[in-house]
Amino acid sequence: MTSSELWTRVTAERYDAEETQMSSAAVLGPTLDFLAALTGDGGRALEFAIGTGRVGIPLRERGVPVVGIELSEHMAAVLRRKIDADTLPVALGDMATTIVPGEFTLVYLVYNTITNLLTQDEQVECFRNAARHLGPGGRFVIELGVPPLRCLPPGQVAVPFDVSEQHLGFDTFDLVEQILVSHHFVGDGDDGRYRRSNSRHRYAWPAELDLMARIAGLELESRFADWDGAPFTQDSTKHISVWRKPS
Repeated sequence: MTSSELWTRVTAERYDAEETQMSSAAVLGPTLDFLAALTGDGGRALEFAIGTGRVGIPLRERGVPVVGIELSEHMAAVLRRKIDADTLPVALGDMATTIVPGEFTLVYLVYNTITNLLTQDEQVECFRNAARHLGPGGRFVIELGVPPLRCLPPGQVAVPFDVSEQHLGFDTFDLVEQILVSHHFVGDGDDGRYRRSNSRHRYAWPAELDLMARIAGLELESRFADWDGAPFTQDSTKHISVWRKPS
């Protein structure tokens, strides 16, 4: 198993309720349009770290055959309550080494999830695993935030990313190891209490991912600032990157 931290049963059961914005039509619509267009007519898609099916299930409902890989049995159990195994098969395992049968037109990994792999070697293996599953001309897509290190003045190690009534979120950075810890304080009831949680991630720059892709035999095809296809610039806070397996 990889260094990814496991999602517990409690976290898995709360996940959908706490990610309602990410499941909204405004967020999912462009994501699904982008991914469906890359599968073409009848192409199959493989989602690494499919979770509770936020993207995989509606993509399947659009007629794209989807297979998933998921490390947490608890996240997969939540998904399974929504859709049966014949319609959307899911293999339990890590995204760096788990192999599923068949060849795919598209492999995709959304919502910063490659950072769950906490070493560079494992992230390279994730690219290799994507290439292993792709047919000639197939594509690997990653959605990933750009590390906000420009927001760190000298001596500061934390950057807030959400300050709202129900949620306080900030990241702390280990600049030597390229590790960030994402801290969350979520409102828990009407008595003013907050529930605290945190998770570790290995951040990576777009250029570093391009080198990982080259190691895996993939070529950068395009990079955008969002799922709508806006140009990626030095001020972009995230990127949607597409690498292609040569024909």
